[in-house]
Amino acid sequence: MPAFSGTVLYTGTFVRPVGNFAAWELDLGKLRQVAEVYLNGKKIAAMIGPDFRVIVPASDMRSMNKLEVRVSGGMLNRVGDLDKRGVVWKKFYNTNFPAHERADRGADGLFDATKLPLEEAGLMGPVRLVPVKVVTGQGVVDDPAWTKEVGARVAPAEKVEVSVNDYGATKDGSVLSTKAIQSAIDACSKKGGGVVVFQPGTYLTGSVFLKEGVELRVDKGVELRGSQHFEDYPEIHTRIAGIEMEWPAALLNIIGVKKAAVTGEGTVNAQGKFCWDKYWAMRKEYDAKGLRWIVDYDAKRVRTLLIQDAEDITVKGVRFIDAGFWTVQVLYSKYVTVDGITVRNNEDGHGPSTDGVDIDSSSWVLVENCDIDCNDDDFCLKAGRDWDGLRVNRPTEYVVIRNCTARKGGGLLTLGSETSGGIRHVLATDLTAKGTGNGFHIKSATTRGGTVEDIHIRNFTMDSVGNAILFTMNWNPAYSYSTLPAGYNPDSVPQHWKTLLHKVEPEEKGIPHFRDIYISGMKVRSAKRAIASTGLDRSMISGVHIDNMTINAGTAGEISYARDWEVRGAAVTSKDGSKVVVKNSTGVNFN
Repeated sequence: MPAFSGTVLYTGTFVRPVGNFAAWELDLGKLRQVAEVYLNGKKIAAMIGPDFRVIVPASDMRSMNKLEVRVSGGMLNRVGDLDKRGVVWKKFYNTNFPAHERADRGADGLFDATKLPLEEAGLMGPVRLVPVKVVTGQGVVDDPAWTKEVGARVAPAEKVEVSVNDYGATKDGSVLSTKAIQSAIDACSKKGGGVVVFQPGTYLTGSVFLKEGVELRVDKGVELRGSQHFEDYPEIHTRIAGIEMEWPAALLNIIGVKKAAVTGEGTVNAQGKFCWDKYWAMRKEYDAKGLRWIVDYDAKRVRTLLIQDAEDITVKGVRFIDAGFWTVQVLYSKYVTVDGITVRNNEDGHGPSTDGVDIDSSSWVLVENCDIDCNDDDFCLKAGRDWDGLRVNRPTEYVVIRNCTARKGGGLLTLGSETSGGIRHVLATDLTAKGTGNGFHIKSATTRGGTVEDIHIRNFTMDSVGNAILFTMNWNPAYSYSTLPAGYNPDSVPQHWKTLLHKVEPEEKGIPHFRDIYISGMKVRSAKRAIASTGLDRSMISGVHIDNMTINAGTAGEISYARDWEVRGAAVTSKDGSKVVVKNSTGVNFN
């Protein structure tokens, strides 16, 4: 509408945008002259240019929304229309806005607006919704609203102390103290909760199990050492690498418990080399038999800390050394805080699969201020594998990871490869990689299924990494795809073999999906490759948004099977002079 006098109403409907933001910016684009804006019947703004933008809180959004914009034209159009229609208004005009030019006056000596040129008026657009930082009196608020709800809501409140030494624990590390430590935990729980403490010294132990209301405090000067005998870790029903099976209990276990904690400035040394040696001996044997896909499950190794089916759990300040397998696993749990822990899994060599923190089909988890050096994924989110993961169908969601450092390891932040239950609603911010294998890694396989979505990556800093960004839907085929070699009877193999051999049907259920990924403020000082993103022809990696990213790499890399990427302010400098290659994709312009 080029010009009009009066007010015009523009209406439209839209679906709530994807992404869990605290707010959006509604940008009306080009508009003349004044607007009132209504969302779902509520007036949210009255606007006078030049910028026709308004912040819309997430709380005002519905699944389906109605937008109304009432646009009024300028004063010149209005008075011109009044004069043309002979409407009396000039006494008001002369009193308030006296005409300065005689040439503009009519026969009555008053101002004549009939010859004024009409101004452009109306809503020309384009109308857009954009995720934004919202500036308030408290500063910048740009996190999804749900991030305020993550982490343990309560901690053990009782301060009565129960000493393991009173129950016979030996502090020179020469005698197994498992029974004494467990007795102290049980006694503390029977008193209604409290703090289990150790005199300074070294304590040798197998699996112990925390109870409700109990804080296990490992103070400075205290070192817990894991037994190096598998019989000191009883098998329990749990989940490992995406499937449920019988597996040794961890060194420290919080299972089926509400409100418990492991804290302190002391050390938990798992002494995991006995697990590493077992794995490498089995790996050599299994690889030769075509059994690479099952060796990780047969080599039953000991985790350091397991949080399973638990709620309101805090892990804070402890130094973990030389895990036999994963260091901290948060499984089937909610409202968990992991704060300020240090992981050093390379003290006694370089053990395989010694992940730092694994969040596995859990929700409302906060990980912050941690420093990890390991030999697999440093911070990792998982949600089940293949047929068994699809059967369980439990997502990992509502997770915040912030202000953490990864050193050696497979990935600063890894999502997958166990994606079957879905991984979504994740905010990772202010993470640093120093010599890590990969920076931001999403991995899956064509038997996993599940959707990775609504992932927010902000302010990652990396130096001396492999791939700064790595997305793959066909990760490590020798491990990911289970095939029973000739000569084996499928009816007589162990149950966990049968679980992994169980086919995903129909085949489409095994296809993973990656979408709605937001990356901003990433700065990479040195990488071997900037980006390697490979989707599938039947599952494009879609809705990736990259903003304000700088990468210095040996080579630029490639994007394939992608759709609808928005890239703004991305600078990739490669030593070999290459540019990011985009192929088999639509709506992706990286360079």
